[in-house]
Amino acid sequence: MEDFLLYGEDSISSREFSQFQKLIFDIAGISLSEAKKVLLVGRLAKRLRALGLRSFGEYFQHLSQEAQAQERQTMVDLITTNETYFFREPQHFDFLREKAARCGRQGGFRVWSAASSSGEEAYSTAMVLADTLGLGQGSWEIVGTDISTKVLSAAHRGLYSLERTNGIPPALLKKYCLKGILDQQGMLLVARQLRERVQFMYCNLLQPQRVPGLFDVIFLRNVLIYFNQETKQKVIANLLPYLKRDGHLIIGHSESLHGISSALVAERPTIYRPAYRVQAGQP
Repeated sequence: MEDFLLYGEDSISSREFSQFQKLIFDIAGISLSEAKKVLLVGRLAKRLRALGLRSFGEYFQHLSQEAQAQERQTMVDLITTNETYFFREPQHFDFLREKAARCGRQGGFRVWSAASSSGEEAYSTAMVLADTLGLGQGSWEIVGTDISTKVLSAAHRGLYSLERTNGIPPALLKKYCLKGILDQQGMLLVARQLRERVQFMYCNLLQPQRVPGLFDVIFLRNVLIYFNQETKQKVIANLLPYLKRDGHLIIGHSESLHGISSALVAERPTIYRPAYRVQAGQP
């Protein structure tokens, strides 16, 4: 086969891009606008080369084969990998600490990081809960989920570059993280007692049947921005059965549930609780 190169959006036809838009939407609910064409090409071009395929049309046909479920997952991994960091939007972790101190002393406090990416959100949550509730058996637990198996594998390891840990408060960094030496120099490992409290698992938010139990807090931050209105409504409706009666759903500061769900009401900006609590006259 002759050598070939793929550059920019010109390497994918409008028809091919439309095919990928539909495929990615059907799998993950993500709506890719025309502005994302360069992103799609940039993230998938190396995969085409690795498979020895000449065009995105050939790759789409390859993905369409029934036996290529793993390749479809690989494509999702490449498209959906997003940047995150520890203690992103710190006001949310202040609220988490308040709620845990108020409600978590009875035991069984549970948090779902519903788009956990490479794990920084889940481990930030673990540091807050360990610092607030301690490490007593059964006092709290965290479930971290994502549609990308690649980032879940990284999250499970809990190993990060020191450059990615600037947001961790110094006291928590010292208490719950280990600094690498020798061949691990420049790296940070989340302490084992925290890693053991976080269960990472695959979950497609369009079909979240595998997630166990009910949660006091569900983080769904910086996710809705990738969905159209109908998909946003479906995702929120899918998460509601997992939220405790006095639980809270937290979204990103660039997001809103206005027009998406009447079952939740804002208690604070980006922090929502079940609307029935207001209807029942509760504070």
